[in-house]
Amino acid sequence: MGAHHFGATSAEVVAERDDALVHAVLRAVEVTGAHAGSVFLASRNQSTLVLAAAAGMPPSLLGGWRRIPVSSAIPVAEAYRLGRTVHLADAEETMRRFPQLAVALPYPFGSASVPVMAGREPLGAMAVVWAARPGWPGLSKAQRRHLRTTAGRLGASLAQLQLQLQTHGAGAEADGGPLEVAIPADSAVQVGLFDWNVRTGALDADAAVCQIFGLAPEEYDGRADTLAAQLHPADRPGFRAAARTAVAEGRVLGRCLRIQERDGGHRTVELWGRVPDTGAEAGVRSHLVGGVFDLGTGMAAVAALERLSDGFFALDRDGRITYANHRLVRLAHLRRGDLVGRRPWEVLPHLADPGYQDRFRAAQVSQQPVSFLAPGADPGQWLVVHLRPDTQGLTGWVTPTDDAIPATAEPTAAVPVADAPVPAAVRPAPTNLGALYRVLEMSSALTEAVTAREVCSVVADQLLPAFGGDRVAIYIVREGHMHLLAQRGYHESFLDRFEGTPLQNAWGPVTGALASGAPLFIETPEEFARAYPELRSDSSAFVFLPLIASSRPVGASVIGFDQPHPFPSEERSLLTALSGLIAQALERARLYDAKSALAHGLQNALLPNRLPTLPGIQVTGRYLPATSWMDIGGDWYDAIRTDHGIALVIGDVEGHNVAAAATMGQLRSAVRAFATAGHQPSEVIAGTNRLLIDLGPGQLASCCYVLLDPASATAKMVSAGHCPPLVHWPDGDTTVLDLPGGPLLGVERTADYPQTELSLPPGTLLALYTDGLIESRDADISVGIDRLRTQLAHAAADSLDDLADILLRDARRSQNRRDDIALLLTQYTP
Repeated sequence: MGAHHFGATSAEVVAERDDALVHAVLRAVEVTGAHAGSVFLASRNQSTLVLAAAAGMPPSLLGGWRRIPVSSAIPVAEAYRLGRTVHLADAEETMRRFPQLAVALPYPFGSASVPVMAGREPLGAMAVVWAARPGWPGLSKAQRRHLRTTAGRLGASLAQLQLQLQTHGAGAEADGGPLEVAIPADSAVQVGLFDWNVRTGALDADAAVCQIFGLAPEEYDGRADTLAAQLHPADRPGFRAAARTAVAEGRVLGRCLRIQERDGGHRTVELWGRVPDTGAEAGVRSHLVGGVFDLGTGMAAVAALERLSDGFFALDRDGRITYANHRLVRLAHLRRGDLVGRRPWEVLPHLADPGYQDRFRAAQVSQQPVSFLAPGADPGQWLVVHLRPDTQGLTGWVTPTDDAIPATAEPTAAVPVADAPVPAAVRPAPTNLGALYRVLEMSSALTEAVTAREVCSVVADQLLPAFGGDRVAIYIVREGHMHLLAQRGYHESFLDRFEGTPLQNAWGPVTGALASGAPLFIETPEEFARAYPELRSDSSAFVFLPLIASSRPVGASVIGFDQPHPFPSEERSLLTALSGLIAQALERARLYDAKSALAHGLQNALLPNRLPTLPGIQVTGRYLPATSWMDIGGDWYDAIRTDHGIALVIGDVEGHNVAAAATMGQLRSAVRAFATAGHQPSEVIAGTNRLLIDLGPGQLASCCYVLLDPASATAKMVSAGHCPPLVHWPDGDTTVLDLPGGPLLGVERTADYPQTELSLPPGTLLALYTDGLIESRDADISVGIDRLRTQLAHAAADSLDDLADILLRDARRSQNRRDDIALLLTQYTP
């Protein structure tokens, strides 16, 4: 890359950015041996990956994947989010790790995605695709390393351009649409340039012309007659005639000439040129400037194809016909000009079924041959179509079949095969696979959304990037009125107009769409101003989606766009379908929210409202419910004043439901009763164990009980299968107390629970907790205990309350906490 000048214009910076993208995507394909590559760059708000460049696969084929939400379950998004390589050797691994993507693209291909980084800052992701082969493990370690290096160099280049783009008000992503990059192909075509002085016979030719005519450059004497001597004798007059024609008409177009080969054969070349007006003497034009094109065997191949009885055609990477032989034109009953430049399914009605389009897509994505049956233009006629892909496009041939085809024959989806004439039938694929993926992805994300707020986050994270929206708001119907539930990106002044609107009032776009049950699409600011002159908006285009579940109005979603936005029919249909999914998820989430509020109210009522204190003893407690469960848990803590000091208890009932919370309340009451009656800790736990067994079989709980006596500066401790307490000593040392405890409560009626006594120097701090604070999917529980011990040892807190907040800081930040957490801290300060 060249030097970067901060005085460069916006156009110059963008051009340099485009050069970096083109070089990187071509290099990625080259170092991996893949047939296609792409680069996605993060949007300004880093919520979307935007396709910036694609090589070997046209952006039109990518369809709905031009804009990918960062949260998507798709390889490039995961590579961007996690900052690591996502390598999928074949379709089987793709199905196992990314099932939604495999359903939308059911073709045998492998892929690798790597992040595009500037230092530690992610800028986007790069992906390559290859044709999967049985038993092939995918990219080698060296190829993956080269791919990461290529992505790293691109990130470094983009980082240098980033500040310049920002000064011009642009982001790193390509604003003018993705760059379509053609992978260079080996070509047999040679082109030589010449300048022929017709009056004198001098012909100045470059080395390519000499090579085409079979001469070494040092052998050529600069005379036209020398070149003419290399031609077939019958073509020499035509060579000289071309010069005379050019002088008379000003140009010569495509004059075919045969050059003799030393083995007795010949090659056909074309002569093109024109006579420029500049330099003419006294109005006499004398110089013919042009080129000689050696098409190799191409012209002979075309002539051969024209003579064959099968139909042959060529498609470019975008699926458009670039060549059709005479036989194909006759089979299609169309003129050649009606075919060339068009996609087959656009001009042949019998190929308009989505299943046939999917076959062409399958060949391009998988880079494997595809064969299938298709109806012909004549009634009852069937054709066998064969497709052979490469990085430049598709070559196909069509053969009429004499075999009887059942009248019930239906189009079969694309299944790449080696040589089989017809693949096994499977269901047809939809026209836009990106649309199918959007529905699958939204369905999956909404299934995982539990609360109404989570549903709103899914809508914002998925819908906005997928359709290029800039803001979204969701209203719900409550007591016959519209109320804003959540919004992202809007100015409150616009949304305030709809707050509290009666559902029966259909004057505005929100209630109007909900009353009609049909989405309202507004494509331009002028259209919005004409329809609602009393409303001022910060958006140029809108979608007002009614959210209706089980024929009942649930709410409405308002999507806004900064720029005018046309809504084609396919996009309208997709948004309409997604609105139904959103409505169902929102209704389910609202029911959960109501149930959850009731259940957690019950649980909070069972926890102590206020913890008692004694002179010289400070106590504080915390409880955090799980975030990823639909019911409440059975964790609890308590502090109880007794005649011998203060009893500290913490426990965890097995399960996450109302029954667990009810059992927790019964155990708490039992412990309180035994403790206030003056029983020793071992007796308190033994009695509670018998009570739990009497309550019903199968219910289990863990518990830790501590009787702290400030008069004797001692603590008597009992554990029933619970996490070991932590002690922070006055000298700064922090230890884990390995108590010789008994089994879980509810296991054995006659279980023994040994009691341990501990002396407490002034300043000693005791921490009791439940396993939700220390458990982790990827680490042993002992690691979590040691991590908590380290936090307790080094936490700098001014009070016991501050210390509790510090120990729970990471847990509060977790968005997927799978278990409840209870924490009880006590400090002895006489």
